[in-house]
Amino acid sequence: MSDSANSASPISAPASASMPKSSARKRGLSIVGLTVLVGLVAYVGYQWLVSSRVEVTDNAYVNADVVQITPLVGGTVRAVHVDDTDFVKAGQALVSLDPADTRVALEQAQSALAQTVREVRTLYANNATLQAQIRARDADVQRAQSELTRLSADVQRRQPLLSSGAIGREELDHAQAQVAAAKSTLAAAQSAQQAAQEQLSSNQVLTDGTSVAQHPNVQRAAAKLREAFLAQQRTSLQAPVDGWVARRSVQLGQRVAAGAPLMAVVGLQQAWVDANFKEGQVARLHIGQSAKLVADVYGNKVEFQGKIVGLSAGTGAAFALLPAQNATGNWIKVVQRVPVRIALDPKQLAEHPLRVGLSMMVTVDVQDQSGKSLVDAPRSAPASQTAIFDQADAAAEADVARIIKANLGQPAAKPAAKPAAKVHA
Repeated sequence: MSDSANSASPISAPASASMPKSSARKRGLSIVGLTVLVGLVAYVGYQWLVSSRVEVTDNAYVNADVVQITPLVGGTVRAVHVDDTDFVKAGQALVSLDPADTRVALEQAQSALAQTVREVRTLYANNATLQAQIRARDADVQRAQSELTRLSADVQRRQPLLSSGAIGREELDHAQAQVAAAKSTLAAAQSAQQAAQEQLSSNQVLTDGTSVAQHPNVQRAAAKLREAFLAQQRTSLQAPVDGWVARRSVQLGQRVAAGAPLMAVVGLQQAWVDANFKEGQVARLHIGQSAKLVADVYGNKVEFQGKIVGLSAGTGAAFALLPAQNATGNWIKVVQRVPVRIALDPKQLAEHPLRVGLSMMVTVDVQDQSGKSLVDAPRSAPASQTAIFDQADAAAEADVARIIKANLGQPAAKPAAKPAAKVHA
């Protein structure tokens, strides 16, 4: 029996060894299936809880106003007051041009305005002179009329005396000749009176309805002076906004033309983000939705808060320098992207400055669908403006007013009388 038992043991040993392997395989398959199930549940949960409520893109970049500094008049560069990376305030001098030519033109315009004011004053003074001449011509007419009346009366008195022989024919003829001469004198006086009246009317056409300061000739000369004054002021280029200098290309002694770019001032204080979302994401994006942004320069340590303020009216390809012509040749569909403008929190920008062109990761919360997809109302205020050019306009007006006043010939104001000294007893 021991032999039979020994002979059976080699047969039963492999069967008992295969049972642990089968159970291990089942356990491994169960673990794999459970892992797949957990992953599937996690994916469905993520899609339902997170992905369905946000739109995400990493195709986003920082943008800001880049103000080109270009001269309004040509000239030779005399001084460059700033360099790249410098911070400038609005109104700060950036570049100075040689003002010699513009100074000469300004002095000529000032002299021309002063001369014009005096010439116009002469027109107004001529009105009084011509009126006096008319009064003198009226007196001449009256005197000639009186003389003609007297001589005509003499002729009428002498005519009856001719038949009685009291006077000779020669005396009557002489009296009649005097009457004819008086008539000619009266006609000449009347013609001079009419000419003086016409001359006054012609001069009044140049002066009626306006003052010396508002006369068209004075205004034309004043406009030339403003032009020359502004050209003089514009030889100093000023920063229109606060910002940082970039792309400075101007050099000392360089001859620059009007409109040539010299440098740029970047206003990073009002930076925004242009996020380029796929066309399949745009339908869920609306103005006013909040966004969270992460910049590569700071990483996940800094999370910027933003808000959608506008969606572009077209895709980036539509406004490209060379837009695609999909109606020609073979066509391959490319998913288009629509730029979305996202405003950033100014406080965060001050604490964590950004640079133009930096990459951003944008996550927009799209749960709020109450906003509009496009702006449908005009802007009530300028998107940006500066007041530095108003100072030059005001200075030009002040210079014009000064010259006009100095040449109007108005008497200077008398100094105020000093109070009488008190007499103490």
